[in-house]
Amino acid sequence: MVEAMLSVSQLRTAIPERRGNREIVRGVSFQLQPGKVLGIIGESGCGKSATCLSILRLFKRANIQGSIRLAGTEITQLKEAEMRQIRGRQMGMILQNPASFFNPITSIGQQFVETLQSHQMLNRSTARSIAAEHLASVGLAQPQRLLQQFPFQLSGGMLQRVMIAIALALQPKVLIADEPTTALDGITQMQILRLLDQLQQETGCAILLVTHDLGVIAQLADDVAVMYNGEFVEQSSVTHLFDQPQHSYTQSLFAARLSERWEES
Repeated sequence: MVEAMLSVSQLRTAIPERRGNREIVRGVSFQLQPGKVLGIIGESGCGKSATCLSILRLFKRANIQGSIRLAGTEITQLKEAEMRQIRGRQMGMILQNPASFFNPITSIGQQFVETLQSHQMLNRSTARSIAAEHLASVGLAQPQRLLQQFPFQLSGGMLQRVMIAIALALQPKVLIADEPTTALDGITQMQILRLLDQLQQETGCAILLVTHDLGVIAQLADDVAVMYNGEFVEQSSVTHLFDQPQHSYTQSLFAARLSERWEES
């Protein structure tokens, strides 16, 4: 049996509050195989993003318990310096809020180039060429000019595409995509989804895809986990979930989606 690229077991995350710790991820377990896409769906605030941040250990004040294994290696006990080497090159993430990813007083080009050089043996000229190539691949015009600009000069949608370009350029073993098509128009959304599919096909990258869009799940995911109140209430193949949703909450999600389509029409 092929070893899972990412294996999470009984992941629990609690954040401190005045009256004690509040558990926001409750016993999440899953395995993500190489070259596969696991979609996580659920309403806002159910714990999807918190699960992603916990896996990458980006919650600074949270108490995180459980097992997280990347290609068979337990990463929960690694030091922060070791985690910095894993983030990006081995396990990348497309954040839901792109503005929080960038330093506002450093140019896009400098941040892109420094990220590439921190994980790959590249000179500045080569790294800058790769950066421009990947900016163009996500539909951004005049990439050389864009490299000279600062984050505050770009719209939210443009920043999101820059962040996706950086993630794709590093070709991670695991890509965590948290609402990767938010704030993008329909044409750009399709372009980004094709890029993610291309990355998966060409590199064998495993993708953890978080989205509220059932259409995106149907197009890209192999398996789906339905999240409610910090835990997975249902997991199955995407075909089985769409044909025969078992949990009442999953059925409600599909009913709500059908209602939205009816109202739109």
